[in-house]
Amino acid sequence: MESKTPVRFTLGKQSSLAPDRFDESASEDEAGDGVDVDPGVRLMYLANEGDLEGIKELLDSGIDVNFRDIDDRTALHISACQGLSDVVALLLERGAEVDPRDRWGSTPLADAIHYNNQHVIKLLEKHGAKPLVAPMHVKNAREVPEYEIDPKELDFTNSVEITKGTFRIASWRGIQVAVKRLGEEVISDEDKVRAFRDELALLQKIRHPNVVQFLGAVTQSSPMMIVTEYLPKGDLREFLKRKGALKPTTAVRFAMDIARGLNYLHENKPEAIIHRDLEPSNILRDDSGHLKVADFGVSKLLKVTNRLKEDKPLMCQDTSCRYVAPEVFRNQEYDTKVDVFSFALILQEMIEGWPPFLTKQELDVPKLYAAKERPPFKAPPKHYAHGLKELIEECWLEMPAKRPTFKQIIPRLESIYNSLSHKKRWKVLSLA
Repeated sequence: MESKTPVRFTLGKQSSLAPDRFDESASEDEAGDGVDVDPGVRLMYLANEGDLEGIKELLDSGIDVNFRDIDDRTALHISACQGLSDVVALLLERGAEVDPRDRWGSTPLADAIHYNNQHVIKLLEKHGAKPLVAPMHVKNAREVPEYEIDPKELDFTNSVEITKGTFRIASWRGIQVAVKRLGEEVISDEDKVRAFRDELALLQKIRHPNVVQFLGAVTQSSPMMIVTEYLPKGDLREFLKRKGALKPTTAVRFAMDIARGLNYLHENKPEAIIHRDLEPSNILRDDSGHLKVADFGVSKLLKVTNRLKEDKPLMCQDTSCRYVAPEVFRNQEYDTKVDVFSFALILQEMIEGWPPFLTKQELDVPKLYAAKERPPFKAPPKHYAHGLKELIEECWLEMPAKRPTFKQIIPRLESIYNSLSHKKRWKVLSLA
C-alpha cells in the first residue's frame, strides 16, 4: 500500500545545492527494504544501487518514473549524482523529465556536474538538458558585477532560518552572514527577476550605520542570492513582543535610529530611495543596541517625476498592511512620505506596546486609514514627552505633502530625547 506521508530519500549523494547535508549512513530499511516503504522511494533506492532489473520491474508495475520525494528529488537526480549512466539512460527511455528541479533548484545535470560524472553529463545534454544559468548571467567575464560572490564560499552547514523565513544564516569568509535565496518561482518570473535586479541596484548604493550592510550577491549561477550582514539580536517586532511598551527614552532613541536610516535613503542622489515596506520586522537590532533598516524587496527609486504608482493593487501577502500609507492602499501615486506614515505607527507602537489597531483584522486596517481613522493613544500622557504625540500626528496626516520629512523629524526627536535625558539626570540627582 502506498504511503500518504511525504518521504525523503536519504541514502547516497545529495543535491548539489542543498544547504543541509542529510546523513548519508541511512539504513537500507529506511531507503528501500522495509515492508511499508513508499514504492517511489523504492524506485529511488534502486536507482541509487544501479539495479536495472528492479527499476524495470517497478516501472512495469505502474510506478511513476517522475516520482518526487519531500525534497522534490527524482530517481534521475539520484542516478545522476551516483554517475550511473545506464540507469540514467533507462529512466530517460521510460519518460523521465530531463530537467526536473529539486527544492533547492538543482537539476540532474547540475548534480552530475557537481559530482563530475562526465558520462552522465554528456548523456543528459544529448537528451536536451540545459545547464543552470541564472537570469542575470553575463557572457563576458568583464561584465560580472563587482559584488559577485562565489557560491562555493557560502557554507550552509548548520544553517537555520531567520525570522520571516526569507533569510538563512550562513558562514562566509569567517563571519556569519544572512543569505536571501531566490526560489524557482522567482527565477522563472521576469517581473520578480526585474525586482531582484532593482533590489541589487538599491543595495549597492547604501552605506549607512542605520541601514543593514549589503555584502554581495550570487547572480551568475542558480540559485541567485543576496548576502547581507547578520544581526543576531533579531528584529524590532520580536523585541517588542518580549518587552511590550518601551521606556520613552528608549522609544525615542530607537526612533532616531530609524529616522536617520530613512533620511539617508530619502536623501540619496540623484534618486531618493523609498522603502515602502517599513514595519517592525524589517528593522533589525545590532550588538550595540541600535537599530538598522532592512529588507528592500519592494523598495523603489524615486524617479525624476517625484511620484510613484504601483503597477497593481497592494497585496498584503507581500507586506504588512498595518503600516501601509492610505495612498498606497488606494493605488494612488506616492512619494517618500509613505515611509513617514509608517514611521509614525511604529513610534506609537513602541510607546503603546501594541501594533496599530491590534483588535482589527490585518486586511481591514488599511481601510481604516483610508477612512481617516488612526490608532488611539491609550498610554498615560507622561509616556508621551512634550511634542512627541504632536509629531506622530503630523507624520500620519492624510495629506502626504503636510507630513514632515525625516530631515525635519530628526532634530525634533533629538530635542525630545535631550529633554527626557535632562529630566532623568535631575531625577537621579534629586534622589542622591
